[in-house]
Amino acid sequence: MKMKKYFCYPFFFILFLLSVTPAVSVMAQEPTPSDDQVNAIASQMFCPICENTPLDVCPTDACRDWRELIRQMLAQGKTTAEIQQYFVDHYGARVLSEPPGKGFNILLYIAPGVVIIIGVFFLFLGVFLIWILPSKKPGTGVAANSEPTTQDKYASHLEEELRKRS
Repeated sequence: MKMKKYFCYPFFFILFLLSVTPAVSVMAQEPTPSDDQVNAIASQMFCPICENTPLDVCPTDACRDWRELIRQMLAQGKTTAEIQQYFVDHYGARVLSEPPGKGFNILLYIAPGVVIIIGVFFLFLGVFLIWILPSKKPGTGVAANSEPTTQDKYASHLEEELRKRS
């Protein structure tokens, strides 16, 4: 009987040790960024080697390495702007699919709007002048400085022929 009594003490001792041991939080490994996340950034950049080929579809080994670099940078917690700035620093602004809106590139954003406004102004001015300027003599249906057109000559000749027959 004595044996049963001492047999449960190690069990309670282990249970006591487990309850007093501080809990250590285990950090899970950060998830690897998906291909969609990598391609979302890569689609906004062009391959520095190939002409006019987006980085997300370029089949070269260099582009595969650059996409892997983007994946690593995303895993490190870098933002899209930081990743793009890294590529601009190393390969120039030509890698961006959309030029930065500063310096001389600002003209790319302003010029189309200015051209459209000027075009609308001249179109309006032309239509407005056509409506406003008098092109007919008052009291007549004929234009001021116009000669009879071929169709008017034909109509007058037709009317003469019809009068002769009646």
